[in-house]
Amino acid sequence: MNDLGVTVKKDEDFAEWYIQVVLKSNLLDYAPIKGFIVLKPYGYAIWERIREVADKRFKESGHQNAFLPTLIPESLLSKEAEHFEGFKPEVFWVTHAGNDELGERLALRPTSETLAYEIFSRWIRSYRDLPLKINFWNTALRAEIKSTKPLIRTSEFLWQEGHTVHASKEEAEDEARLMLSIYKEIIEEYLAIPVIAGYKSDKEKFVGADYTLTLEALMPDGRALQMGTSHNLGQNFSRPFNIKFLGKDGKEHYAWQTSWGISWRLIGALVMIHGDDKGLVLPPRIAPIQIVVVPIFYGDDSKHSVIDKCKNVYALLRDRFRVHLDDREEYTPGYKFNDWELKGVPLRVEIGPRDVKQGKVVLARRDDSRKVSVGDEELLDAVTNMLEDIQHSLYRRAYEFLKSHTFSTLTYDEFKEHIEHGFVRAYWCGSQECELRIKEETGADIRVIPFTDDSINDTDMLKEGGMMKKEQVRDGDEGDTRCIYCRRSAGKIAYFAKAY
Repeated sequence: MNDLGVTVKKDEDFAEWYIQVVLKSNLLDYAPIKGFIVLKPYGYAIWERIREVADKRFKESGHQNAFLPTLIPESLLSKEAEHFEGFKPEVFWVTHAGNDELGERLALRPTSETLAYEIFSRWIRSYRDLPLKINFWNTALRAEIKSTKPLIRTSEFLWQEGHTVHASKEEAEDEARLMLSIYKEIIEEYLAIPVIAGYKSDKEKFVGADYTLTLEALMPDGRALQMGTSHNLGQNFSRPFNIKFLGKDGKEHYAWQTSWGISWRLIGALVMIHGDDKGLVLPPRIAPIQIVVVPIFYGDDSKHSVIDKCKNVYALLRDRFRVHLDDREEYTPGYKFNDWELKGVPLRVEIGPRDVKQGKVVLARRDDSRKVSVGDEELLDAVTNMLEDIQHSLYRRAYEFLKSHTFSTLTYDEFKEHIEHGFVRAYWCGSQECELRIKEETGADIRVIPFTDDSINDTDMLKEGGMMKKEQVRDGDEGDTRCIYCRRSAGKIAYFAKAY
């Protein structure tokens, strides 16, 4: 890792390319404990941008932030047996306080349902206390020791987890859908990553949930990545944790609940999807630095005039954009260009002696390396338009990749061929036995069962609802809606993929 730049190509060794990019771009470093990482200031700045956007949307929709402890007594985890068993293999346990053995083991929070709901049961007495909508920005710890990947699968990770309590089943269902739509908006409109929305299968849903809603994205190596989930918990936690309220009818009722979350995994997806052989490529709306101003001079004669103009340009831009002036004199302009390209800054403003004389600047795009010279009076409009164009261009590029690597098939032989390269969209009978057999034979899971009402999915690729498009069905196959594996009648479409 001594070389300054990325030394492998993305399409030749994707795994090594990813590691080099996240380390050399100064996003993170490895911690001295296996499975843990350190998020460096630049990486944390990206997380802060994601948090800023998400937090605003959460508050607009009536949610409040709060704080929870990290330690959870084992007795609380055991109250919801199915949930606890699902997490038990991943739990870190605290057994001692100093030299004294504890009377009860304490879990380092794998997720906060059990702790939060023990507390919620004390806060809720009447329908007047509902809905309760709480969000926690915190960390979670899960023992990911064997198969780790920075930002994608680590033993501790930054995330947010929302927990809500409602008076009716319908309110909880609306909340679960609302939060998924907010996540989709953030991921697509800010991170420029297209996703497929829908349900998890019963096998893949969150343990303890009635059902799980998910957003799935496709990485350049053909593997799927879960980007965010929203769980309708029904009354599966309110009953064991005794979360009850006195209704308007004067009777006592168990509450209905949801939980939902996104994590710093989104940063890993940003790197994978938009990055190139030079390093990161950040969408302008999420980039901590949208524009870097770089002075170019080769002696004292032009230095002062170039620096003065760079400062003026910086002052002009900083009220509207996140901008940085790189006036380091110990590095050459070429070094700075490479450094900021590695960090993925969307737009570079280059200013040299000729630009000063001509009243112009040079704008260099990170996404396609194009350069354009613009007059000083055009600068604000040109930068505004170019950043928007970069944002949309990155989304279009990612969407075209998703579309071209999503395959519809009616035969298992074709399924096995396509599953190495992306999503395979196929009919499924709903049997967990078929789901397990496909996993055993191909390594692929059901990633998402798409919504059929198009309430969240709105891409052209998904508007056909539950049926295959006619052009995706070969002659003689039209009307064949049998399960891809067992060939029994199938009522569902599922997206399969190998996944992280």
